[in-house]
Amino acid sequence: MATRRTITVIYTPWSNLKKDGSMAVGQVGQVGLRDQKKVKRIHVAPRENPIVDRLNKTKVKKFPDSRQEREDRLKELRGRDRAAQQAGQKKDARIAKERKELAWKRDHAYDDLFSEENLASSSNQDRDADSDNDFM
Repeated sequence: MATRRTITVIYTPWSNLKKDGSMAVGQVGQVGLRDQKKVKRIHVAPRENPIVDRLNKTKVKKFPDSRQEREDRLKELRGRDRAAQQAGQKKDARIAKERKELAWKRDHAYDDLFSEENLASSSNQDRDADSDNDFM
């Protein structure tokens, strides 16, 4: 396990900072101070947290490819849309077929009404003379 060191935090007013012309803007490094009496130093001990330490040991850093994830997601959505569209087309085709069958049945409902057998059974030519008695 790595040794933990205390951290020193230095507080001073901004007017106590000294910057010469040789320092670049935003330079990181040594900072000059005008008066050491205005400086306050605080030592901060590192926190001991075994739970966070255990979590940090198992931490996995990932560098996701956002573009690829987006393309995969869009591909999945297009596949769902295509499947839904094909299902809709199949449903429409089935409904159209059913409507066509119903229209054919409606148009041909009386086709077998005038068949030879039905005409012969309803004809009065081949009846007996006694058939009138059945009527009355």
